[in-house]
Amino acid sequence: MFGRSKPVVCNPYGSRRSRRGPPRWLVLLVLGIAAGAAGVVVVQERYLPPRLSAAETATLRASYEQADQERIHLRSELADTAKHLEAALAEKKSLADELSTTRQTVEHMRGDIGLLVAALPPDPRGGVVQVRAARFATEGGTLHYDVVLSRERAGAKPLAGVMQLVVAGSAKRGPETSLKPSPVAISVGQVESVRGGVPLPDGFDPRQATIHVLDRPDGKLLGMRVINVK
Repeated sequence: MFGRSKPVVCNPYGSRRSRRGPPRWLVLLVLGIAAGAAGVVVVQERYLPPRLSAAETATLRASYEQADQERIHLRSELADTAKHLEAALAEKKSLADELSTTRQTVEHMRGDIGLLVAALPPDPRGGVVQVRAARFATEGGTLHYDVVLSRERAGAKPLAGVMQLVVAGSAKRGPETSLKPSPVAISVGQVESVRGGVPLPDGFDPRQATIHVLDRPDGKLLGMRVINVK
């Protein structure tokens, strides 16, 4: 009873068994990483566009570079086109200014011609269209003519018609004859000058020209005058 007592060892962790394997937190971490990777794969396969292969990536890059080069080329062409358009607009403005100046000059010339025509003697035959003056000259086998026509009651719209010439004369050692060339279309406002030429036969000597102003070929006579050819 009073024998030697054994020492008592106090071990607070003695009731716990030693654990084998990885800790729980490490297992949970690995499982989380695996689940995230699987989720990324699922999202890429189901919801995101398919991944490109190396060859497809190279083709896409080449297409992009080609499109970029075309874009740069088109931008350069657009700049050149803009320059050409600017130059064309400037030329158009210059032409418009020249046209305006020409119209003013023409208006002044018409006024001067109107004064000159008013100073010419009236057509003794009168008519809707008056033959105020005419000049004929022979040169190089052609009878050149310059005829001035006028209308006293000219409206805003010119009067359309034709001028028919009848040239009387004779060939060398031949009888008296006449030429009737094709009629010339005219448009008579207040004043109209008609110029042209009639080819003559060889050896034909024109003596007199009769000017007929008609509303149409072989139509109504609007005016007439006989002029000697000098």
